[in-house]
Amino acid sequence: MPDPSASRLIIRRPDDWHVHLRDHELLQSVVGYTARQFGRAIVMPNLSPPVTTVAQAAAYRDRIRAALHPAHASFEPLMTCYLTDESDPAEVERGFEDRVFAACKLYPAHATTNSEHGVTDVSRIRGVLERMQRIGMPLLVHGEVTDPAVDVFDREAVFIERVFSKILADFPEVKAVFEHVTTAEAVSFVESRGANVAATITPHHLRINRNAMFEGGIRPHFYCLPVAKRERHRLALRRAATSGSTKFFLGTDSAPHSIGKKEAACGCAGVFNAPFAIESYAATFEEEGALDRLEAFASEHGPNFYGLPLNEERVVLERGPCRVPERLEAGREEIVPFHAGEELNWRFKGSAAAAQAVP
Repeated sequence: MPDPSASRLIIRRPDDWHVHLRDHELLQSVVGYTARQFGRAIVMPNLSPPVTTVAQAAAYRDRIRAALHPAHASFEPLMTCYLTDESDPAEVERGFEDRVFAACKLYPAHATTNSEHGVTDVSRIRGVLERMQRIGMPLLVHGEVTDPAVDVFDREAVFIERVFSKILADFPEVKAVFEHVTTAEAVSFVESRGANVAATITPHHLRINRNAMFEGGIRPHFYCLPVAKRERHRLALRRAATSGSTKFFLGTDSAPHSIGKKEAACGCAGVFNAPFAIESYAATFEEEGALDRLEAFASEHGPNFYGLPLNEERVVLERGPCRVPERLEAGREEIVPFHAGEELNWRFKGSAAAAQAVP
């Protein structure tokens, strides 16, 4: 267990259980930020067109691997299937059995970026959910309703009542991850369910509340979906993440967009936190007096839920100033990273010099 007072933390290499790596030129620019810190990552399928078949997922995985620097060759992208009203249970099962699909992603139609092909009504995918429950395939849920009559800050809580609770009533044994939770209601919902229900928590939802989007004017680089909520919700997330509960684990939801697409009349949703993700989590855990629980949250709870082995490699975090650039190059564009212009108190140093297999 890491010593909370130490100047260095040596932990198992963490994994990212929710990330957007995009495709083509942008993929080439951003994948290294994730691969340098994490051993594995659950890759979101909301490309255009979305990843809905085994062949598409395998091809996307190949593109990700081809984009990796040789130093990151051990990084493992874990692919997901984008569910639509027409998803075929047999295709889903084949992808899972062939170890191409690690999970399926449920996007309510029009809930977030490239989700227009998402599920319009959960009743349309009952066959898929039945198959997933039977074979133990994880269901990853973007938990927001898209009813225009529901306030954007209430969409997660309403989703629990209208959709998620009913899914679990009909499929009580399905393995489900409530992705990027943002509310106290979501935390309580996950805590109240059995071991088959878990949640990912992002670094940005641990550090900002909704005021950040409006401080001194519109701050588009803090705009994400689901949006950051009130301070009480942020505090609930920090309590959950640092509690030691095995139900909560690391998922950055890092979602890069160029400056032009963020600073626009209709700016894109997404926070690009991959470059300094583990440093951001470390800052939060230190502030909460829980550095000794960072390793479990970042490196153990996720693989245990997915039924995958823990990473054996160790990595080092070193206490010291870490200045985050205002902008990062991304091919012919630039992206503003989370914590831009700030100084964090931990630096990711890579593999431990004395890395060895965990006993």
